[in-house]
Amino acid sequence: MKEKIKQKTESAYAKIMNEEDARVCKAIDENACKVVPGNFFLTIISYFFNKLADSVANTKVIIPWIMESLSVPLFLISFLVPIRESGSLLPQLLIAAYVRKMPIRKYVWSIGAFLQAFSMIGIGIVAWNMTGLNAGIAIIALIIVFSLARGLSSVAEKDVLGKTIPKTRRGTLSGYSGSLAGLLIIGLGIYFLLVGEKPFSPQNFGVILFTAGIFWIIAGLVYSRIKEFEGETDGGGNAISVALKKISLLKTDKDFRNFVISRALFLCSVLSAPFFVILAQQQSNSSNYLLGLFILAGGCADFFSSIIWGKLSDKSSKKAMIRGATITSILGFLVYFLDTFYENIFSTIWLMPLIYFALTVGYQGIRIGRKTYLIDLAGGNKRTDYVAVSNSIIGFVLLFTGFIGVLSSIIGLNGIILLLAIIGCIGVYMASKLPDVTSL
Repeated sequence: MKEKIKQKTESAYAKIMNEEDARVCKAIDENACKVVPGNFFLTIISYFFNKLADSVANTKVIIPWIMESLSVPLFLISFLVPIRESGSLLPQLLIAAYVRKMPIRKYVWSIGAFLQAFSMIGIGIVAWNMTGLNAGIAIIALIIVFSLARGLSSVAEKDVLGKTIPKTRRGTLSGYSGSLAGLLIIGLGIYFLLVGEKPFSPQNFGVILFTAGIFWIIAGLVYSRIKEFEGETDGGGNAISVALKKISLLKTDKDFRNFVISRALFLCSVLSAPFFVILAQQQSNSSNYLLGLFILAGGCADFFSSIIWGKLSDKSSKKAMIRGATITSILGFLVYFLDTFYENIFSTIWLMPLIYFALTVGYQGIRIGRKTYLIDLAGGNKRTDYVAVSNSIIGFVLLFTGFIGVLSSIIGLNGIILLLAIIGCIGVYMASKLPDVTSL
């Protein structure tokens, strides 16, 4: 009974936390794992500072807000999410096999944390000294480094956790770190609400990003103190190679093909988030209250909706995806309608954060639903092939989605939001053709 509860805990965490496993590898042999007193708390502390840094330097809210404050062109801001997502995913696909050959992998995670710190400190320096196009180019370049570094840490994370933390405690550790992450985001939002109505200057944001960088440095240093013994180096594989070998699955496996197409179309939900923030920022006085409300909205949505979506995805992951995408698409149409027919309606400070809350709830449904759906669809040994092909395609698709922002000069900001909503509707239609694998 206890083992079943622990397995459910770990499963729930995997659904709640926004983590991708892009590796192609077998599980670590338990003989390669050794429990050392203190590893549990070292991991908790490092995860705490990592999540704290993530909250302070939120790439969906804080970074777009900074870029808009620095008068960065919209087409550059539109590359934020694609680079952030693809940059985290592609390194795992490319180098995971090489990292798996390393007997000690904790330093890979630490190096990734240090590089993330360097990137955010760099963006802080940009906020102090640059504006306009030059600031945008510099920030995008640093976000590329940041995302690649994030992917580097992710490659090592699961293996180090598997080697240093016993099965009986992994769920507990994961639960603590997940809860702390949600609470920290909410706490950051409350801080901005308490600061006042005056807009934050770019210099203020520079200090915030410097602070985030320090948190990542602490996380990396603490993580390097974990007692990790030399262990298993077999079982690694290059996901890109596997994907190229198994690309024919898109032709021969209709259900998998429709899933990949649906997943690609569902990217519209995460891509639209920065545009919602910028639209509200442009129609407001850019006060701390508005920024705080956005952070609170996202934190509360993540914290409270993930469990609900997780339970629904266990019953029907297909319905979870479709309902999540339906929510995000409807919100896109709503924002377009309100902005078109009611001038400056989003100057009402609470309106867009409320919509952003619902958008984040919908995105969680898509994310949790499609992760669960892929596992259920694949079954057995097919999961490795499915994950490799799906993640490879999505990683490269993301690289091109940033060009959507180029259309801003033609169709405007609300036009981009409308376009993404239409794409979401097409995704809902494609997902409706998928089998309900939960009942299979």
